Amino acid sequence: MTLLQVNHLKKIYASRLGGSLVQALSDVNFSVEEGEFVAIMGESGSGKTTLLNILAALDKPTGGEVLLNGKNIAAIPEGQMAAFRRSHMGFVFQDFNLLDTFSLKDNIFLPLVLARKEYREMEQRIAPIAQRLGIGDLLNKYPYEVSGGQKQRAAVARALITQPNIVFADEPTGALDSKATESLLRVFEEINREGQTILMVTHSTRAASHAGRVLFIKDGLVYHQIYRGNQSNGELYQKISDTLTVLATGGELHE
Repeated sequence: MTLLQVNHLKKIYASRLGGSLVQALSDVNFSVEEGEFVAIMGESGSGKTTLLNILAALDKPTGGEVLLNGKNIAAIPEGQMAAFRRSHMGFVFQDFNLLDTFSLKDNIFLPLVLARKEYREMEQRIAPIAQRLGIGDLLNKYPYEVSGGQKQRAAVARALITQPNIVFADEPTGALDSKATESLLRVFEEINREGQTILMVTHSTRAASHAGRVLFIKDGLVYHQIYRGNQSNGELYQKISDTLTVLATGGELHE
């Protein structure tokens, strides 16, 4: 079943001085099926961050539409948007976005508190997630007391606790060392196998090689895509690397 449908998405910005227009997205079209793990890659300035912001309803397109479960998110009234995001979307950011004055548990609980859930329900939800992510014994610690990898696991728990339709991850391994990166990517693979839909924007070939499909954005368009099929992570890594080289050098892509 199609969960996310992107149709003819376009985004034009006015330059800072207001004298010219910049087309960040030209005509982006793709869909994400329920249960997919999709990575989006592209060089700096390719439009991938703009795309993620629009998909996450943090920015509005100049043209086109984004449908989540058939609902056009641009048509949701501004006053209802925050609640819609909390109910349907989870977010994992490069810099964790945890509050230092809150324990990990309170950081994870935050979207449920904003949704006015009862404390008993919050406790019931956090227990299996914390156990799965290996942070059950860290919940009373503060972000400055734990490692980067542990902070990112708490951020993943915060994204999952609302039971979202889709998790958006923006460069989730960007601030992690290699060991923590591999550990987090295994977590993503595991929760995806359990049915969680994930869309990840990344510049990391290593991170993208854990996805089931990789979309390449160039000049504001979906320029190419690779499906995992039966390929191993290593085989997919090599194919992604080769594709990025071709895109950077302007060569011809072959299926």
